[in-house]
Amino acid sequence: MNPLCKSLKILMLGLAPAVLSGSLFAQTVSPSAAEPVADAPVLVASVEMASADAFPLAPEMPTLPVHPIAAMPAAVVIATPVTRLPRVYETHPFWDRENRILFTACGAMATADFFTTRANLASGGRELDPIARVFSGSTPGLAANFALETGGVISISYMFHKTGHHKLERVTSFVNIAGSASAVAYGLAHR
Repeated sequence: MNPLCKSLKILMLGLAPAVLSGSLFAQTVSPSAAEPVADAPVLVASVEMASADAFPLAPEMPTLPVHPIAAMPAAVVIATPVTRLPRVYETHPFWDRENRILFTACGAMATADFFTTRANLASGGRELDPIARVFSGSTPGLAANFALETGGVISISYMFHKTGHHKLERVTSFVNIAGSASAVAYGLAHR
């Protein structure tokens, strides 16, 4: 909730009793108005009061016999907690066919990104990724960057796999493949 809305709500809840009680006091006669003013006529209004005598009495309810079990004291009820069974997820081995294909594609796209980046750097280009720029001074450093990137994707996917987030396990690879593919396309377009 917005902090401003929350503070307005608290203010309104705090002022509601004061406003309501003020409206009740507005309907009463103030003490200064009750005192007669000299040389002013005193007006007296008669008020007709409602009485409860005008209403008919409710019919008598017949007395019902009390069942012997109902007359007994209540039994003690013991509450037992209900335990839920843990959710059963469809598990799969981490190195299943789909993950092997995805990790191979991640490695292939990282390799293509490495060769495209290395060719652009050799022809006078510059690395746009601030993290990879640190490693772009040498070919082994750039290769280590892309190897660590692929290892990081596999590690994050494994973390998602172990925590039961199997969709995120797959999505991590797809995001990395898309990022590397866009980097390769940009590198090829800007040679």
